[in-house]
Amino acid sequence: MKQSAMIASILSPKFISSPVGSACRNLNMSKVWSANMSTVPTPIIELREYEIHPDMVVPYLNETALSSDVRKILTPLRVFSVPESGGKLNVATHLYHFAGGYAERDDRRKDMGNSNDWKEYLSKARRCMQSQKSTIFVEAPLVKETEGVIGLEMGYAETSLDMKSSTDCILELRRYQLKLGYDTVPNFLKLYGEGLPSKLNAPDTDPSTSLITVMYTELGSLNEVIELWRHGDGTKAMELSRVAARGASEWRTAISEIAGLAVNFTSTIHKPVSWSPIK
Repeated sequence: MKQSAMIASILSPKFISSPVGSACRNLNMSKVWSANMSTVPTPIIELREYEIHPDMVVPYLNETALSSDVRKILTPLRVFSVPESGGKLNVATHLYHFAGGYAERDDRRKDMGNSNDWKEYLSKARRCMQSQKSTIFVEAPLVKETEGVIGLEMGYAETSLDMKSSTDCILELRRYQLKLGYDTVPNFLKLYGEGLPSKLNAPDTDPSTSLITVMYTELGSLNEVIELWRHGDGTKAMELSRVAARGASEWRTAISEIAGLAVNFTSTIHKPVSWSPIK
C-alpha cells in the first residue's frame, strides 16, 4: 500500500469510529503523517476566515462547539477564535498546521468530504455564513530559531503554556501588508528577527504574554506577514507588554526600519473559544 493511501486509511471516518481509532484520537496525527513521508515536506498553515451573519453567530458557534471533536479528529486545528475589536467583527477565525504540507491538506480534506459527521455539521453551519476565505502561510524560520517563540506545531503550545485558567486570555493578530517585491518579506523578517529578542526579554513584560508565531503568505494576498501573540491575562497583559516593548532599543530600531517596508498595519484582538487548542 502506498504511504499516502495508508495514512488516508488511518484518518478515514471508518477507522476513527473503530475502537482502535477511538484510542488514537489524542495522537498527533500530523506527526504520524509526516513521519511516513519519503521526503521532508514544507509545513504550511491555513488561515480560514468565515464571515458569519450577525443574527446567526450564536447558532453557528453552538453547532461548531458540538462538532469540535469531529474537527479535531479530521484536522490539525491549532486556533479557533472570534474578533472582539480592531477590525471586522463576527468572523470565525481558525488556523491549521499541516506538518505534511499541501499533500497532507489534500488528504485531510478528502477525509472531511467522506465524513458523515462532518457533512451533517456543514449542513447546519453553512446557512450561518456570508463568506469564506482561505489563505496559506508558512512559518518564518525565526520561529524555530528564536528562544521564547512557541510555534504552531502540534503539541508545542500545549506543553509550553499554562492554558488551564485561560478565561481572560486574548489573542492578538498583528497583520503587516508589505510592499510588492521579492526581497520585501526576507528583509522584513531579517529586521524583525534582529529586534525580536530585545522585545521578548524587555523588563516588565507581562509573564502571560507569549509570541505564538510569525508567518508569511504563500497563497492569497502576497507579502502579508502575521504575528500572533497570546496574552493570558487579557488586555491588561497586552498593555503592560506593549509599554515594556517601547523600552527595547533594538526592537524600536527594527520597527522604524520595518515601517518603510509596510503599506498598512492592523492589530485585532480575538477571543479563543473554550475548545480551541491554543487558548
